Amino acid sequence: MDKRQTYALGGTIAAALAGALAWWNYMPAAPAPVSPVPAQSRNGMLVVPANQARQLGIQVQPAASATDAPLADLPAMIAPPPNARVAVAASLPGVVMRTMVVEGDTVRRGQALAVISSRDVLSLNGDLTRAGARLGVAQSNANRLSQLDREGIIAGARADEARALAAEARADVSEKSRILRLVNGHGGSGTYTLVTPIAGRVTSANIQAGSPVEGTTAPYVIDAVDRYEVEAQLPERLVGVVRPGMTIRLGDLRGTITAVGSTIDPATRSAMVKATLPAGSAVVAGRATNISVFGPAPAGAVSVPQAALTSIDGKDVVFIATGSGFAVRHVDAGGASAGKVLLLSGVRSGERVVTSGTSALKALSQAR
Repeated sequence: MDKRQTYALGGTIAAALAGALAWWNYMPAAPAPVSPVPAQSRNGMLVVPANQARQLGIQVQPAASATDAPLADLPAMIAPPPNARVAVAASLPGVVMRTMVVEGDTVRRGQALAVISSRDVLSLNGDLTRAGARLGVAQSNANRLSQLDREGIIAGARADEARALAAEARADVSEKSRILRLVNGHGGSGTYTLVTPIAGRVTSANIQAGSPVEGTTAPYVIDAVDRYEVEAQLPERLVGVVRPGMTIRLGDLRGTITAVGSTIDPATRSAMVKATLPAGSAVVAGRATNISVFGPAPAGAVSVPQAALTSIDGKDVVFIATGSGFAVRHVDAGGASAGKVLLLSGVRSGERVVTSGTSALKALSQAR
């Protein structure tokens, strides 16, 4: 290799080294890891600046005195009480001309359900017309003979007989009119109307326009919507603890236990419990659901949102907001239901409990 080639190779190597050195000097340094700002501790309090508390999303809510305590969540079945279901029967055979409601509709008492055309209504109307004509003749005859009886022209027995015939004709008219009223019959059109005897919800509608109906069928079933019955299986361990008069909840609805069975089913090791429940959007007859059973809460117990409860070193704690900061308070937790947890001790009614940002406070307290 001559000197010229040697000088060229050396220049190339020098240029490469200079470029690498320039790149190294101008490469941005990696950011230093940011360590979390430790919470300050003052008199056992966890002190968090106001701006940091807002960033952490910390929210508080006062603890409320608890009047009842959750005992158990039970699978249950909703049903109407035995006296709250009514079958609307077709009084006379005929053909459905028109229906006004469908299954699931809410109806008021006396509301029309369907119009049915029936020959029997025409026949009843004809009988009523003939009975009315006979009544007119019998009444006129009774009036005439009564006048003759008062004048002494005829024997009184004949007037009495005429009055008896008029009374019989009047009773016949009344009976046929009553039958037409009972079936809501319309003699002129030969139709009658099915109406609901109670206010409620149509839970069965086995009827459609153009179809025949018999006088022994019940095209509609109406359930009263103001009250329902709940049946649930009570575990053996709670038999004797749960009593009539205790409260149940289904969502925001509150009901009352009416009966607790005294016999344990050997297959399920449970007893039957029944309760009443008011109407609501979640209450549908035949629906399977879950109910929460509540008993009296112990004295001094409070209720807080379930998000307020956390665990530190295996113990249940909540954070209490005070004027000096946030205090870690050990608690004895009871049952939980509908997003609320029962605290048996550790928190007094009215104390402000952290309900949001609990995880952040937990991390700060463990970093102290």
